[in-house]
Amino acid sequence: MEHEINEIIDPEYIFPIINGKVSMAINRKMYRNFRKEGIDITPEQWTVLSFLWRQDGVSQQKLCDATFKDKPSMTRLVDNLVKQGLVERRTTPVDRRSNLIFLTNKGNSIKDKANLAVNDAMKYAFAGIDEEGLNQVRTMLKIVFNNIQESLQ
Repeated sequence: MEHEINEIIDPEYIFPIINGKVSMAINRKMYRNFRKEGIDITPEQWTVLSFLWRQDGVSQQKLCDATFKDKPSMTRLVDNLVKQGLVERRTTPVDRRSNLIFLTNKGNSIKDKANLAVNDAMKYAFAGIDEEGLNQVRTMLKIVFNNIQESLQ
């Protein structure tokens, strides 16, 4: 089986994907689009905001799990979002040591512009790929991701 896999995987093409070059290029486009829209956030911050736009008032741990960030990275991200006035920490009534993260009015107000910037970046990233191709990419990346997740347990 290993021999078959080596014949299928061409390192010249697969390594940039695994190495994150595709992700970095998309992030660079997103960053430029955010600036063009007058939004002062990073793609990394957008991932947190995007989750909160779908489910507001969650723990930092839930944000870590959803975005695959470690606790120190998430603390730094949330700290910066708080400084920018986009989110706020609120203590939970049950456990005062625990905080939930909520969007502020300002955080909610940038949703449409931010998502427009991301959609524009994705439009460029997937130009020339039809619906069937996109479905194949989604399926393959989901398999790769699940394989890696499983191997880490």
